[in-house]
Amino acid sequence: MWEILLKIPYGRTTTYGQIAREIAAARGLAKIPTQAVGGAVGHNEISIIIPCHRVVGTHGSLTGYAGGIDRKIKLLQPGGVDMRELFTPPNSTAP
Repeated sequence: MWEILLKIPYGRTTTYGQIAREIAAARGLAKIPTQAVGGAVGHNEISIIIPCHRVVGTHGSLTGYAGGIDRKIKLLQPGGVDMRELFTPPNSTAP
């Protein structure tokens, strides 16, 4: 999974679901739970080097960043990520 995160280009995002599909395909599995990917991404202790802030929910929800959603947004903006498609879910428990 860390290799997949490292391949996310600057200024781009991917989804937890896409990462789950890539891992499943590489392992010859039908699927991997998206929640398992989210849990693993959440344990990234070097998030500036391994860009987990570039991972968003399937429909553009800004979730799951240990540094907080505000920091995730600030890390995405300089790369030119189109923020119009991204949102914070109304029931988010993220800081």
